[in-house]
Amino acid sequence: MTFITLGEAKSYLRVDSADEDALIESLLCAAERLCVDVSRLSDEKWETVKSDTEDASLNPIRETMKTAILYTLGYFFEHREEADHHGLTLTLRSILFAIREGVV
Repeated sequence: MTFITLGEAKSYLRVDSADEDALIESLLCAAERLCVDVSRLSDEKWETVKSDTEDASLNPIRETMKTAILYTLGYFFEHREEADHHGLTLTLRSILFAIREGVV
């Protein structure tokens, strides 16, 4: 199960047809994994963040991760041919800095 639904992803990407659903789902999984890795969240912590628990202390992490995942998805989708993964990773480190350093 991904943190962001296919519908949310397609809305973010402004894609209306189902022609690229499989590609978007694949890119969404890759974007989520990259963001989890860059943020240094353990798999257990990530499962807790993704869960439906009403823990308000997780909201800053959820919102930041959602932003980072959607940004990454958009980058992957738009730069399929000429992606600069090093630049993307540096940007993600900036977005996810507070999570990486345990501030939130």
